[in-house]
Amino acid sequence: MSIESIQTILGWCALINYGLLAFWFLYFTLAHELLYGVHAKWFNLSVERFDFANYLCMGFLQIGDYLI
Repeated sequence: MSIESIQTILGWCALINYGLLAFWFLYFTLAHELLYGVHAKWFNLSVERFDFANYLCMGFLQIGDYLI
């Protein structure tokens, strides 16, 4: 496998990760009540814990993008 193909693959991975992060953030901000309602049925969550969990996971995804 050549360096160019590895760069291409990692570039696509980064693009997909940034797209996922943007989609997650937009969905989280625009449909917050819908998302919270669905997850509150499954788990015993307060709104603050739900927000914290989402922002924490978004942060881990973003940090993972910078490590590549």
